[in-house]
Amino acid sequence: MRRQRKIRARSAWAAFGVAVVALVVGLWPVYVRPQVDAPAKADAILVLGGAHDGREKLGLRLASAGYAPRVLFSDPYENSPLMNRICHSHYSFQVTCFDPSPRTTRGEGRELADLAASEGWRRVIVITFTPHISRARYILGKCWDGQVLMVDSRPRLSIVRWAYDYIYQSTGYLKAAFEDC
Repeated sequence: MRRQRKIRARSAWAAFGVAVVALVVGLWPVYVRPQVDAPAKADAILVLGGAHDGREKLGLRLASAGYAPRVLFSDPYENSPLMNRICHSHYSFQVTCFDPSPRTTRGEGRELADLAASEGWRRVIVITFTPHISRARYILGKCWDGQVLMVDSRPRLSIVRWAYDYIYQSTGYLKAAFEDC
């Protein structure tokens, strides 16, 4: 009786391990190696909110290099010194900071759609970090039918952060599947 319980427990753990490995391998191209685009001339650059992981600097660098005449920064932060500095500095290109409603990728997509419609934009460079690229492309595509070039800020992430993002982004995908923009 006790031996059978041990065998069942080991079998259950083995099945769990196989499922985790299958999940990691199956989602690898979605989260670890998503489709990224080379920057190209665009109407605007949209920097999605999130960790201050270099995406803001990349957005400013691409605008300075002439890829777009304006950079939009999602600024859902209560009081970020970095965002305050960016949003209140002067540049040779236009910088617009906005607080998305809701404070999610969906809210950022709504803001993009509104601005693109009023300005007649056709192509936008969007900057986020590696695990978020595929989901952001999916959500923004629900909000706006223009061309979105997804660019990766390429931050270094720990194994723990990768594991967290596998779960977080998967949950976000499920939620987005049932929402409109």
